Amino acid sequence: MKIAEHDIVAIKALGYTEDEARFLYIVATHSGYFVPRQFLDLTGASWGYRTDQLSKKLESRGHASWREYQDTGGVYHLFSKKLYAEIGKENLRNRRRHSVEFIRTRLVLLDFVIANQQYDYLETEERKVEYFCNELGLTKGSLPTKTYEGSSGNAPTLRYFVDKYPLFLDSSRPSSSSVVTLSYVDPGYSTLAGFANHLNAYRLLFRELTEFRFLLISNSAVHFADAEKCFSSLVKAPISTEIGADVLRYFRLRKAWDLKKYALFSNNEIEWLNAATRQFQGDRFDSLHAAWCSGKLTDDDVRRQFPPATPNRKAEFQTFLVGGHRQEDGAVPKALKRSSVPDFRSTDFALQRSAEANSRKTSEIARDEKARMDAAKFG
Repeated sequence: MKIAEHDIVAIKALGYTEDEARFLYIVATHSGYFVPRQFLDLTGASWGYRTDQLSKKLESRGHASWREYQDTGGVYHLFSKKLYAEIGKENLRNRRRHSVEFIRTRLVLLDFVIANQQYDYLETEERKVEYFCNELGLTKGSLPTKTYEGSSGNAPTLRYFVDKYPLFLDSSRPSSSSVVTLSYVDPGYSTLAGFANHLNAYRLLFRELTEFRFLLISNSAVHFADAEKCFSSLVKAPISTEIGADVLRYFRLRKAWDLKKYALFSNNEIEWLNAATRQFQGDRFDSLHAAWCSGKLTDDDVRRQFPPATPNRKAEFQTFLVGGHRQEDGAVPKALKRSSVPDFRSTDFALQRSAEANSRKTSEIARDEKARMDAAKFG
């Protein structure tokens, strides 16, 4: 992980140590949320003085707030605009408040980054766009996008890679330094629906890459085997075919749907059409569809609008179990049991103090009650 020295110096100038500054940079860049246990994972320190000092600094300086969430436990939110501005990341949405689902995902993501600091992470939207468009020569149209409607008549804004999952190069392996790894973070969802939607959103980019790795990061291995099958079905199989064929299939299904010929659709075709509608959106596809429907373009004309299938594409699927170790090619140890979302309450120092206080209070009440009963019995 490459962290510019001036960013560390900028955070240290706010009153933090070298280790604290490095940790806060990683939190701000990748998560926005953390639990003290993760600071210990990064530094190798023990519970006590260092965690107490970090918490006091964060709260006294107004850089972070502490909040407890049901089924998740206590979490710090690094929200200070000043701190983010010091490292040139004041516009990151990590400093804003989010849903519990988002927080759980970011905590798993942060665990992964802390455990894998050897990678060269493409940290920002700008850096990711630069890598794919300038270094690999891809068009922005192949990148995963989300449109945000403008206010007061302003034009809509296109944003890229809004999920902000880890995207990195393995600079420790010179022979594969140009091979990018994309990822998806699963904090323990009950289904693979979110994973499948994520793969569909990246379909155009997958097609443009001649070689890439995809990493499923999770705190539970329960979906690893099924996720590999899903990846093979939604990614490996399609990138071996021509994109023009998929576009024509989309045009035919879209036309049939527009004509309300719903009886022709199976559940699988409806799901495929929904995914294709997200994938093939924009003026280009709308114009091609209109021309094809009117007969101005033939099937062959449509196919010529897109590149042919490229042989020997390499799409490698891997998994990483947070708190465990990487499983190559989706393999899952037989002895591995499903784990739930980590209970941060059992490791967090503030909650430990609270639990200890409650325990002492309970013991005192029990002792007083016993004394009262003994007095009544022998009085």
